[in-house]
Amino acid sequence: MTSDNSAATPDFSVVVPVFDEGGAAPALAREIAAAFAGESYEMIFVDDASRDDTKALLTALKAEIPQLRVLGHRKNSGQSRSIRSGILAARAPIVVTMDGDGQNDPADAPRLAKALQAAPVELALVGGERVKRQDSNAKRFASKFGNGVRKRLLKDTANDTGCGLKAFRREAFLRLPYFDHIHRYIPALMLREGYEIAFQPVNHRHRETGVSKYTNFGRLKASVSDLFGVMWLQSRARNPQGVDEA
Repeated sequence: MTSDNSAATPDFSVVVPVFDEGGAAPALAREIAAAFAGESYEMIFVDDASRDDTKALLTALKAEIPQLRVLGHRKNSGQSRSIRSGILAARAPIVVTMDGDGQNDPADAPRLAKALQAAPVELALVGGERVKRQDSNAKRFASKFGNGVRKRLLKDTANDTGCGLKAFRREAFLRLPYFDHIHRYIPALMLREGYEIAFQPVNHRHRETGVSKYTNFGRLKASVSDLFGVMWLQSRARNPQGVDEA
C-alpha cells in the first residue's frame, strides 16, 4: 500500500531532527523513501533553525518525495525538542525516529516499525542497538561507560539508549514527562509508565558529512543532572496497573 500527503492516516511516521545537515539530509530522505517504499508512511524532517541550506534543500525535495514534510523551528532548541515537534505533528500511531547525520541505516527502520506494529499494545518501544559502531575510540568508550552507569542506576535494560533509531507508539511517548535530552531516557520513562520495551540490533555507518553536535564533556555535563532527575521521577511513580471503567 502506498501513501502520499493526503488526509489518510499513515501507519508510520518517520521523524528526523536536523541541524546544519545540508550535506546529509537530502540523501537520507531518499534512503528513507526507498526503505519504506510500498508502506503507508510519512516522513517529517524537523529543521532546528539550521544556519546552512538544510531546510531549503529538504523543501525542494518535496516535489520528488510526496510523503516528505518539512518543519522548521524559529529558534534553535535542541534534538529532544525537535523530536517532540515532529511527534506532535505526526499523524501515524507508530513513530520511528532516527538521527539526521546519516549514521543510522534507514534500511533497518521498517523492521523495527513492523515488529512494534505486530506486537501487543503493552509493548510501546522497539529500540535499536548499534553493532560495529563507526565512531572514534574515545566516543565509543564514553558511550559504553555512560550506558553502563545509566543502565545500572535506572534499570532500563537498554544497552545503547543513545541510538537514535527507535520505533514507539506515539500515544505512549506523549504520556511521558518532557524535558531537554529526554531522547536518551525514553526506555526508562516507558518502563516508568508501565509499558514493555524491546531492542533489536541495527547497523551503524560512518558520518560522511558535517560534524557532531556533541562532545564527550557536553554529554557528561548534561547527563549527570538528567540522570538524577530521571531517578527522581522513577521514585515518584505510582503505577495503577491499568484503569477500568465501571
